[in-house]
Parts: sequence; C-alpha cells; structure tokens
Amino acid sequence: MDAVTKDKSSKPVTRRIFLSALAAMGAGTALKGALAAQSSEAASQGPASGTRPQWCLVIDLRKCEGCVTRDSPPSCTEACNAEHFVPAGQEWLKVFEMEGPGGHGYFLPRPCMQCENAPCLNVCPVGATYRNPEGVILVDHTLCIGCRMCMAACPYDARSFNWEQPENPPGAVFARYSPEFPVPHRQGTVEKCMLCAHRVEDGILPACAEACPMYAIYLGDLVQDIATNGREVVKLSYFLANSNAYRLKEELGTRPRVWYVPGHGEEYGHDVNETRHPAPARTWQEQGVTLAEPDEGGN
Repeated sequence: MDAVTKDKSSKPVTRRIFLSALAAMGAGTALKGALAAQSSEAASQGPASGTRPQWCLVIDLRKCEGCVTRDSPPSCTEACNAEHFVPAGQEWLKVFEMEGPGGHGYFLPRPCMQCENAPCLNVCPVGATYRNPEGVILVDHTLCIGCRMCMAACPYDARSFNWEQPENPPGAVFARYSPEFPVPHRQGTVEKCMLCAHRVEDGILPACAEACPMYAIYLGDLVQDIATNGREVVKLSYFLANSNAYRLKEELGTRPRVWYVPGHGEEYGHDVNETRHPAPARTWQEQGVTLAEPDEGGN
C-alpha cells in the first residue's frame, strides 16, 4: 500500500474531498498490520474514541523554509495572527531557528502541542483549560482567573497572558465569544493556539496550514488515520513511520499531538548554508484585518 494517496485532479484538496476521504478511509480500509508507534499510541491512549475525529498536526520540516526563500514573513504565523486577532506582542504559532546535529540551520514552527497528557489541563484550578471531545485543548476565558499556573506548567512555552486589555477589531463587542474562537480578547486571561477549533469542526484546514505556501502543515485525524495539507491526502500512520516523524520533548510523557518530519526546507530550496533569518510576522493590525460582518443567519 502506498504511503501517499494523492488527489487525481490538479485542484487542491477541498473540504468536501477531505471529508469524503475521511469517510472512505473509515468505511473501506482498515489497517491490519501494526501502525506506526507514534500514531498507535495516540489513537489508543487518546481521550476519546469512536467516530468523533481526534485532530492532530504534522509539520514537514523538509518543506518548511521559514519563508526566507520567498523573502517574506512566515505565512503560518501571519495567518494565525489574522485569523484570531492575536493580541500584539503574542504569537500563538512561533517559527524558531534551530541548529541541526550537523550544525546546519532549520526552521521549526511551534503551535500548541495539544498534549494528551496536558500539564496545563492538569494544574488549572478552575477548569478553564479543558479538552473538547475531538481532543483539542481549549481555554474558557469566562472561567480563567489569570493565575498563570498553566503557563508555568507548559513545557513548550505555548501560552501568553493578557496583562493589559488587548486591542480588539471593530465590531468585536458584538462577536459571539466561544473558547473555539476567543473574540473579543480579555484582560487578565491566558491565550494560546486552539488548533483553529472553529475551522476544523467544519473540516476546514487550520489557518496556518491553509496559508502555508510550501504545504508543510498537515491536519490529521487519528481515528480515521488520514491527513491532508490541502494538496495531498496521506495515510497518517504510514506517513509518520516512513518519514521518521518525532514529537518534541517526548521524554516528558505529555504525548503531544503535533509531529515533526525532520528536514531543513530542502524541498523548497533552503540551503544548509543559508544565513537569512525569517522576517518578523506582522500583527493583524499591520495586515489591516477586520472582523467579518455576520451573515443573514447571525453567524
């Protein structure tokens, strides 16, 4: 069986194609052999089972070149900033410059790890941090008391705190706040990447994956064992195993739902001797983003 199942047309994989592929994989194909160690562990020890999706991310570092070859800021970070009106001074998705074992440089996008054994969830004294039925770690800002215990517990430094009242876009006062889309933002609360829960619920790629010009970010479902970056559909467990995928700080037992495929952007021309650094990502204000008007249904 091939590790990759590509859409036969030249068009990107749309939401309909992705959901159809998910259904087909669940109805017509079952893995009879041993799954990749990473995927089998996550699927067997995940917080939910059955037909509900269990979302994860795979970031292919062979494709990620920090957008330096495009001479632009990281598209994933800017898309996240724009999608969620991320408060100035925060980045829910950071792109780090790393040094490989051979001394070469590479780039590592770091969202929230969506840990299955999440330290942040374990220490929250008021239940503001919780896991939804699809395995996404969320923050209910109506409950958050700003104690920042979750920030201290997170080994990935993936959380930020609103010390001041964040700027909200015009019209945000009328926005329907939800933990899946935390607008308007509130002073004295903790915020982070929530895996674009408001998008993936409808089968839409997270903003970072949709915006990545290199198609380096895949949204995956551990239940259906499938993932897509918007251009191709892959068998998740095979993709992880065949690509020697790894997770950050696995020794801590947090069981992240974000996997990385090792590389240094070589598929898009990033040379190991490249000295350029990623440009600073623009805030939503600098990008000129505004809150979309509600549709006729009030959404």
